[in-house]
Amino acid sequence: MRKRILFIVLSLSLILVTVLNQSCKNEKQSEASLQKHTCPMHPQIVKDGPGTCPICKMDLVSISNQGVTNEIMLSESQIQLANITTMSVASGDFNTSKVLNGRLISNPEFSDVISSRYPGRIEKLFVKETGMRVAAGQLVFTIYSEELQTLQQDYILQQKQAAAFPNEQIYKSLRESAKSKLKLFGYSNAQIAALGRGGRAVPTVTVYAKAAGTVQEINVAEGQYVTEGSPVLRLENFNQLWLEADVYPAEIKQINVGMELKYSVNGVQNSGETAKVNFISPQIDPQTQLLKIRASIKNPGNFQPGMQATVILPVAEIKKAVSLPLAAVIRDEDGAHVFVKTGKNTFAPKMVKTGEEDAGQIIVTSGLGDVKEVVVSGAYLLWSEFILKKGADPMAGMSM
Repeated sequence: MRKRILFIVLSLSLILVTVLNQSCKNEKQSEASLQKHTCPMHPQIVKDGPGTCPICKMDLVSISNQGVTNEIMLSESQIQLANITTMSVASGDFNTSKVLNGRLISNPEFSDVISSRYPGRIEKLFVKETGMRVAAGQLVFTIYSEELQTLQQDYILQQKQAAAFPNEQIYKSLRESAKSKLKLFGYSNAQIAALGRGGRAVPTVTVYAKAAGTVQEINVAEGQYVTEGSPVLRLENFNQLWLEADVYPAEIKQINVGMELKYSVNGVQNSGETAKVNFISPQIDPQTQLLKIRASIKNPGNFQPGMQATVILPVAEIKKAVSLPLAAVIRDEDGAHVFVKTGKNTFAPKMVKTGEEDAGQIIVTSGLGDVKEVVVSGAYLLWSEFILKKGADPMAGMSM
């Protein structure tokens, strides 16, 4: 009887031990399945349970609770080597702007075309090279014209008749009419006076430049026949230039005529100036799908058409905004985050929401309410160090 009781007790004890062992195994498996797992080769891959890496197909390893601490502590030498600096969080005025690609082009309003006012043959061309500077009153070309010779002879005749019959008003009127015709053909008062004193028609006439500029085009050669109105030279005055910039159609609503913009000419030191928009193209360029805006600028003397320029276009002004340097904000598929200082040489990632930005600054709209200091340089190195030390993405599991 005692042996039977002993046997029953031993059997029950064995069953109880087996049940307890199985329960412990289940608890350990349950705990293991609840732990975060990551890939040793790709720490950005983080899953709630075991499995394989979708990139390299390696088995995921568990991350200890200590390994996913949200803070990272560096030594003084590490901070210096990584150039990690911080700034205090404060609000202020923020001016948003856009950087546009611009270029300098000649201003056609200051262009001058020297043309022939009468048909004839170019006898002498005094300007034969493009790029030459031409002063106002400088000799440009000499032309032979039979029609002009006829007008000269008519003026000489009317002048003689007016002198022979000083009391006859009709001869004075005919003389003035012939003089007006010569003026219409480009004769100056000095040339007409010389013609009257000489009393002899000259088959050629010399044409002078009425404005100064740089020769951009030469359309004729010596000995060539031209018709009335044929262009001979085109002069460009580079004292005034146009600054053109390209904008996207969606941005055009933020621009209006009279808006002030800043610009700098690439390759020219101390060329930062301001100008006002005086033209907005009403149609899109079919090749670039962009719109052009334009401003007139003065040439200090070292600007040339064709130079590239950087145009800073102000967009909006925001009052009492928290702004950070662009390098302080790290953005990925999970959103944007920054590293904040939580203690001496101790930093932690924090999710933020961002707003407007320009070439150097970005607005943080939320997420920094209780933060005093933010890392502004070395944030990406901190992000890399966090992954190497913790084996996890700093943004894993975070949300606003």
